[in-house]
Amino acid sequence: MEVKRREMKKADVVVIGGSAGGIPAAVGCRRRYPEKSVILIREEEQVLIPCGIPYIFGTLGSPEKNLIPDTLLENNSIELIKGKAEEIDRGRKTVSITEGDTVSYDKLILATGSSPLALPIPGIDKKNVFPIKKDVKYLKNMLDVINKAKDIIVIGGGFIGAEFADECKKNRDNNVTIVEMLPHCLQLAFDDELCIEAEKVLTERGIKILTNKTVKAILGDKQVSKIRLASGQELKADAVIIGVGAVPNTELAKKAGLRVGSSTKAILVDRYQRTIEDPDIFACGDCVAKVSFFSGRPTRIMLASIATGEARIAAANLFETRYLGLGGVGVFSTKLGDLSFGAAGLTERQAKQDGYNIVLGESTAVNRHPGSMPGAASTKVKLMFSKDNGVMVGGEALGGVCVGELSNVISACIQHRMTAYEVSLFQMGTHPAITSSPMVYQQARPAEIAAGKL
Repeated sequence: MEVKRREMKKADVVVIGGSAGGIPAAVGCRRRYPEKSVILIREEEQVLIPCGIPYIFGTLGSPEKNLIPDTLLENNSIELIKGKAEEIDRGRKTVSITEGDTVSYDKLILATGSSPLALPIPGIDKKNVFPIKKDVKYLKNMLDVINKAKDIIVIGGGFIGAEFADECKKNRDNNVTIVEMLPHCLQLAFDDELCIEAEKVLTERGIKILTNKTVKAILGDKQVSKIRLASGQELKADAVIIGVGAVPNTELAKKAGLRVGSSTKAILVDRYQRTIEDPDIFACGDCVAKVSFFSGRPTRIMLASIATGEARIAAANLFETRYLGLGGVGVFSTKLGDLSFGAAGLTERQAKQDGYNIVLGESTAVNRHPGSMPGAASTKVKLMFSKDNGVMVGGEALGGVCVGELSNVISACIQHRMTAYEVSLFQMGTHPAITSSPMVYQQARPAEIAAGKL
């Protein structure tokens, strides 16, 4: 029997994982340390844009329109190895790959991401039951099934579930139902008033929403035909989409003796993204334990935006200490129908639960001036400040497409611990065709209202 001889490759930096954490980590290393050689190892033949996956099923129409091109690596002289990293030998500083190659490193970055949470529901393994996997072939098959399905059940009313439901309804004559165990969809990210508006949009688009409900079983022979709720109610289902979150991929790290958190089940790192046990191994993205920007306590937030930020921190700190992580603020945005929703920092609900004494400032204004300008949409902003020191702790926005960037600006104010007074004096650039009026600007006006209360 012929045994394949392992080939030894060598790089100054090896990155394991090729998505929202791995790619910016590799590219960041190249930009920070251009003299260093970089190899990226990934399992996937093609890499999907994670946040774009729901839109394959409506707006985009195919997985091929939602890919990260490999030219990003090629243009930065990063060598790509396609294969599964099986084992890390920390003593020899090598990574063994399924195909037989071994790669040695000086510094290693783990960006192994996450996998769909497996619900302990009888029948979860039946045909046409789809956890959201980041795999092109899998999603092609899923799209074929969704295109033919008359009755679609979405388990989970968070961002993944709501966006999937909205996209699955586009250009199809079908029945789409969201089953959510909490009182509202999107409740982990937004306060009730935004959740209610989101549910209103989904309902108007013909999507049925069942809240305060849990799925107890998925029924059918080999293929799903119904689901059964805890109440005993049964719903027809030609396809079931599981959108209830993800778990960190830590098998490789644990096998190498790297610690994971007891509550987050993710790789433990310091504020420089270094693993606790090994100063030459860094980690970033969904596989890594997060802490809150506000409390420093563990948090389960998994966002591509956080992954890319952690990747930049890890890359910058590989050979000298440059960047320090601040913890997760939590910045969210989505678009359902024609309405956009955004939030950054704590919700009002979370702030009160964490013991903050808060002051609110709210304002509604058109995002053009005058309101008769093309593209004008009413946009509401709510900002929250600590009554003790006036520092912003959170904000939410609802309205036109500007809401996505409004949420980012709110996050910047939070990260720089700006007070209501400082935000009220925010110096903005405005234009009738692209922004609201400076007299009622979306951040400045609600901050001014809050500052008056302080």
